[in-house]
Amino acid sequence: MYFRLFSLLSTSLLFVATLLTSCDDKDPAPTQPGTLDIEIDHLVGEQPLVLNTGSYTTPAGDQFTVSTFRYYLSNFSLGKADGSTYLVPESYFLVDEAKPASKAFTLDSIPAGDYTSLSFVIGVDSTRNVSGAQTGALDPINNMFWTWNSGYIYTKLEGTSPQASNGGLIFHIGGFKTPNNTIRTVSPSLKGATILIRPNRTPAVHLQTDVLKLFSGVNTIRFATASDVMGGANAVRIADNQAAGMITVDHVHAN
Repeated sequence: MYFRLFSLLSTSLLFVATLLTSCDDKDPAPTQPGTLDIEIDHLVGEQPLVLNTGSYTTPAGDQFTVSTFRYYLSNFSLGKADGSTYLVPESYFLVDEAKPASKAFTLDSIPAGDYTSLSFVIGVDSTRNVSGAQTGALDPINNMFWTWNSGYIYTKLEGTSPQASNGGLIFHIGGFKTPNNTIRTVSPSLKGATILIRPNRTPAVHLQTDVLKLFSGVNTIRFATASDVMGGANAVRIADNQAAGMITVDHVHAN
Protein backbone atom coordinates (compact mmCIF):
# COMPACT_ATOMS: atom_id res chain seq x y z
CA MET A 1 0.00 0.00 0.00
CA TYR A 2 2.83 2.36 0.91
CA PHE A 3 4.48 1.53 -2.40
CA ARG A 4 1.24 2.32 -4.24
CA LEU A 5 0.89 5.68 -2.47
CA PHE A 6 4.52 6.49 -3.22
CA SER A 7 3.96 5.60 -6.87
CA LEU A 8 0.88 7.82 -7.11
CA LEU A 9 2.71 10.70 -5.42
CA SER A 10 5.66 10.34 -7.77
CA THR A 11 3.34 10.32 -10.78
CA SER A 12 1.56 13.47 -9.53
CA LEU A 13 4.85 15.29 -8.96
CA LEU A 14 6.03 14.30 -12.43
CA PHE A 15 2.79 15.65 -13.94
CA VAL A 16 3.17 18.98 -12.10
CA ALA A 17 6.81 19.26 -13.17
CA THR A 18 5.87 18.55 -16.77
CA LEU A 19 3.09 21.15 -16.62
CA LEU A 20 5.42 23.78 -15.22
CA THR A 21 8.02 23.01 -17.87
CA SER A 22 5.39 23.29 -20.58
CA CYS A 23 4.35 26.69 -19.24
CA ASP A 24 7.95 27.87 -19.34
CA ASP A 25 8.26 26.74 -22.97
CA LYS A 26 5.13 28.53 -24.16
CA ASP A 27 5.36 31.23 -26.82
CA PRO A 28 5.72 34.84 -25.58
CA ALA A 29 2.53 36.55 -24.51
CA PRO A 30 0.37 37.48 -27.51
CA THR A 31 0.27 41.08 -26.31
CA GLN A 32 3.88 41.58 -27.38
CA PRO A 33 4.32 43.32 -30.76
CA GLY A 34 5.58 41.74 -33.97
CA THR A 35 6.68 42.71 -37.48
CA LEU A 36 5.34 42.50 -41.03
CA ASP A 37 7.58 42.20 -44.07
CA ILE A 38 6.50 43.83 -47.33
CA GLU A 39 7.97 42.45 -50.58
CA ILE A 40 7.28 43.96 -54.01
CA ASP A 41 7.69 42.79 -57.61
CA HIS A 42 7.43 45.20 -60.55
CA LEU A 43 5.64 43.92 -63.62
CA VAL A 44 4.47 45.22 -66.98
CA GLY A 45 1.38 43.12 -67.48
CA GLU A 46 2.69 39.60 -67.00
CA GLN A 47 6.32 40.47 -67.80
CA PRO A 48 8.96 41.56 -65.27
CA LEU A 49 9.90 45.23 -65.54
CA VAL A 50 13.41 45.63 -66.95
CA LEU A 51 14.80 49.15 -67.06
CA ASN A 52 16.20 50.54 -70.31
CA THR A 53 16.15 47.33 -72.35
CA GLY A 54 12.59 46.03 -71.91
CA SER A 55 10.09 46.96 -74.64
CA TYR A 56 6.41 47.01 -73.71
CA THR A 57 2.99 47.86 -75.15
CA THR A 58 0.06 49.48 -73.38
CA PRO A 59 -3.46 48.01 -73.74
CA ALA A 60 -4.19 50.91 -76.13
CA GLY A 61 -1.28 49.87 -78.37
CA ASP A 62 1.42 52.43 -77.48
CA GLN A 63 5.00 51.10 -77.31
CA PHE A 64 7.37 52.24 -74.59
CA THR A 65 10.51 51.58 -72.58
CA VAL A 66 11.16 52.56 -68.97
CA SER A 67 14.37 54.12 -67.66
CA THR A 68 13.10 55.27 -64.25
CA PHE A 69 10.34 53.91 -62.05
CA ARG A 70 10.00 54.88 -58.42
CA TYR A 71 7.15 55.77 -56.08
CA TYR A 72 6.25 56.40 -52.45
CA LEU A 73 4.24 54.07 -50.23
CA SER A 74 3.30 55.47 -46.83
CA ASN A 75 0.90 55.50 -43.89
CA PHE A 76 0.49 51.73 -43.64
CA SER A 77 -2.54 50.60 -41.68
CA LEU A 78 -3.72 47.14 -40.62
CA GLY A 79 -7.34 46.34 -39.84
CA LYS A 80 -9.07 43.63 -37.82
CA ALA A 81 -12.38 41.92 -38.46
CA ASP A 82 -14.00 43.97 -35.66
CA GLY A 83 -13.29 47.18 -37.57
CA SER A 84 -10.40 48.40 -35.40
CA THR A 85 -7.24 49.58 -37.15
CA TYR A 86 -3.61 50.23 -36.35
CA LEU A 87 -1.70 52.96 -38.20
CA VAL A 88 2.01 52.18 -38.38
CA PRO A 89 3.82 55.38 -37.32
CA GLU A 90 6.49 56.92 -39.54
CA SER A 91 5.89 54.42 -42.34
CA TYR A 92 7.32 56.18 -45.40
CA PHE A 93 9.12 54.17 -48.07
CA LEU A 94 10.56 55.08 -51.48
CA VAL A 95 10.38 52.08 -53.81
CA ASP A 96 12.82 52.25 -56.72
CA GLU A 97 13.23 49.63 -59.46
CA ALA A 98 16.88 50.70 -59.81
CA LYS A 99 17.48 49.79 -56.15
CA PRO A 100 16.36 46.20 -55.53
CA ALA A 101 16.79 46.52 -51.76
CA SER A 102 14.07 49.20 -51.70
CA LYS A 103 11.48 46.64 -52.84
CA ALA A 104 11.55 44.88 -49.48
CA PHE A 105 11.05 46.54 -46.09
CA THR A 106 9.70 45.77 -42.63
CA LEU A 107 6.94 47.36 -40.59
CA ASP A 108 8.00 47.19 -36.94
CA SER A 109 6.30 47.17 -33.53
CA ILE A 110 2.85 46.16 -34.71
CA PRO A 111 0.52 45.13 -31.85
CA ALA A 112 -0.14 41.39 -31.77
CA GLY A 113 -3.38 40.38 -33.41
CA ASP A 114 -5.15 38.83 -36.37
CA TYR A 115 -5.40 41.37 -39.18
CA THR A 116 -7.70 40.92 -42.15
CA SER A 117 -6.87 44.03 -44.18
CA LEU A 118 -3.91 46.17 -45.22
CA SER A 119 -4.13 49.76 -46.41
CA PHE A 120 -1.53 52.31 -47.46
CA VAL A 121 -1.08 55.53 -49.37
CA ILE A 122 0.44 55.74 -52.82
CA GLY A 123 2.18 59.04 -52.29
CA VAL A 124 2.88 61.28 -49.29
CA ASP A 125 0.25 62.82 -47.02
CA SER A 126 -0.38 66.55 -47.27
CA THR A 127 1.14 67.27 -43.84
CA ARG A 128 4.54 65.97 -44.90
CA ASN A 129 4.31 67.86 -48.18
CA VAL A 130 4.48 71.14 -46.26
CA SER A 131 6.78 70.13 -43.38
CA GLY A 132 10.02 71.47 -44.80
CA ALA A 133 13.28 69.58 -45.23
CA GLN A 134 13.08 65.99 -44.00
CA THR A 135 15.31 62.95 -43.84
CA GLY A 136 15.32 59.31 -44.90
CA ALA A 137 12.89 58.37 -47.66
CA LEU A 138 11.49 61.92 -47.61
CA ASP A 139 14.85 63.64 -48.03
CA PRO A 140 14.74 65.95 -51.10
CA ILE A 141 18.12 64.49 -52.08
CA ASN A 142 16.13 61.53 -53.45
CA ASN A 143 15.05 63.76 -56.35
CA MET A 144 11.37 63.21 -55.63
CA PHE A 145 10.56 66.76 -54.59
CA TRP A 146 9.53 69.74 -56.69
CA THR A 147 9.64 72.84 -54.47
CA TRP A 148 8.67 73.73 -50.92
CA ASN A 149 5.33 74.93 -52.30
CA SER A 150 4.53 72.06 -54.68
CA GLY A 151 5.62 69.14 -52.53
CA TYR A 152 6.60 65.59 -53.37
CA ILE A 153 6.52 63.64 -56.60
CA TYR A 154 4.60 60.53 -55.56
CA THR A 155 5.34 58.44 -58.65
CA LYS A 156 8.03 59.02 -61.25
CA LEU A 157 8.14 57.09 -64.52
CA GLU A 158 10.43 58.14 -67.33
CA GLY A 159 11.27 56.43 -70.60
CA THR A 160 10.72 56.58 -74.35
CA SER A 161 7.92 55.95 -76.82
CA PRO A 162 7.65 56.35 -80.59
CA GLN A 163 4.11 57.61 -80.05
CA ALA A 164 5.25 60.50 -77.85
CA SER A 165 5.56 63.87 -79.59
CA ASN A 166 9.26 64.21 -78.77
CA GLY A 167 10.03 60.52 -78.28
CA GLY A 168 10.34 60.82 -74.51
CA LEU A 169 8.05 59.98 -71.59
CA ILE A 170 7.95 61.99 -68.37
CA PHE A 171 5.27 61.10 -65.82
CA HIS A 172 5.75 62.89 -62.50
CA ILE A 173 2.60 62.26 -60.50
CA GLY A 174 2.15 64.57 -57.52
CA GLY A 175 0.09 67.33 -56.01
CA PHE A 176 -2.00 67.55 -52.84
CA LYS A 177 -4.19 70.57 -53.43
CA THR A 178 -7.70 70.55 -54.90
CA PRO A 179 -8.52 70.01 -57.75
CA ASN A 180 -5.23 68.26 -58.53
CA ASN A 181 -4.84 66.10 -55.45
CA THR A 182 -3.14 62.83 -56.47
CA ILE A 183 -2.78 61.23 -53.01
CA ARG A 184 -4.51 57.86 -53.14
CA THR A 185 -5.21 55.37 -50.34
CA VAL A 186 -5.57 51.74 -51.43
CA SER A 187 -6.59 48.52 -49.70
CA PRO A 188 -5.64 45.61 -51.97
CA SER A 189 -7.46 42.37 -51.23
CA LEU A 190 -5.59 39.85 -49.08
CA LYS A 191 -7.52 37.13 -50.94
CA GLY A 192 -8.98 35.72 -47.75
CA ALA A 193 -5.67 35.52 -45.90
CA THR A 194 -5.16 36.73 -42.34
CA ILE A 195 -1.96 38.46 -41.24
CA LEU A 196 -1.02 36.93 -37.89
CA ILE A 197 1.17 39.34 -35.96
CA ARG A 198 3.01 37.57 -33.15
CA PRO A 199 6.46 38.05 -31.58
CA ASN A 200 7.45 34.57 -32.76
CA ARG A 201 6.22 34.92 -36.35
CA THR A 202 7.60 36.66 -39.45
CA PRO A 203 4.60 37.14 -41.77
CA ALA A 204 5.06 38.76 -45.17
CA VAL A 205 2.77 40.33 -47.74
CA HIS A 206 4.00 39.95 -51.31
CA LEU A 207 2.79 42.81 -53.54
CA GLN A 208 2.86 43.18 -57.31
CA THR A 209 2.98 46.59 -58.98
CA ASP A 210 1.87 46.64 -62.62
CA VAL A 211 3.23 49.56 -64.66
CA LEU A 212 0.55 49.10 -67.32
CA LYS A 213 -2.09 50.09 -64.78
CA LEU A 214 -0.78 53.67 -64.82
CA PHE A 215 -2.03 53.98 -68.40
CA SER A 216 -5.20 51.89 -68.34
CA GLY A 217 -8.15 51.15 -66.10
CA VAL A 218 -10.63 53.91 -65.37
CA ASN A 219 -8.75 56.22 -67.77
CA THR A 220 -6.94 55.41 -71.01
CA ILE A 221 -3.69 57.35 -71.35
CA ARG A 222 -2.34 57.80 -74.89
CA PHE A 223 1.23 58.98 -75.31
CA ALA A 224 0.40 61.09 -78.38
CA THR A 225 -1.58 63.45 -76.16
CA ALA A 226 -0.08 62.87 -72.71
CA SER A 227 3.63 62.11 -72.59
CA ASP A 228 4.96 64.97 -70.44
CA VAL A 229 2.92 65.05 -67.23
CA MET A 230 4.09 66.95 -64.17
CA GLY A 231 1.06 67.29 -61.94
CA GLY A 232 -2.23 68.71 -63.14
CA ALA A 233 -5.35 67.10 -64.58
CA ASN A 234 -3.56 64.27 -66.40
CA ALA A 235 -1.71 63.38 -63.19
CA VAL A 236 -5.09 63.06 -61.47
CA ARG A 237 -6.26 60.68 -64.22
CA ILE A 238 -3.16 58.53 -63.76
CA ALA A 239 -3.51 58.59 -59.96
CA ASP A 240 -7.07 57.32 -60.38
CA ASN A 241 -5.70 54.46 -62.49
CA GLN A 242 -3.15 53.67 -59.78
CA ALA A 243 -5.86 53.52 -57.13
CA ALA A 244 -7.99 51.25 -59.31
CA GLY A 245 -5.49 48.39 -59.28
CA MET A 246 -1.84 49.21 -59.88
CA ILE A 247 -0.81 47.37 -56.70
CA THR A 248 -2.24 43.96 -55.83
CA VAL A 249 -1.47 41.26 -53.28
CA ASP A 250 0.07 38.20 -54.90
CA HIS A 251 0.18 36.12 -51.71
CA VAL A 252 0.60 36.28 -47.94
CA HIS A 253 3.17 34.26 -46.00
CA ALA A 254 1.63 33.43 -42.63
CA ASN A 255 4.79 32.03 -41.00
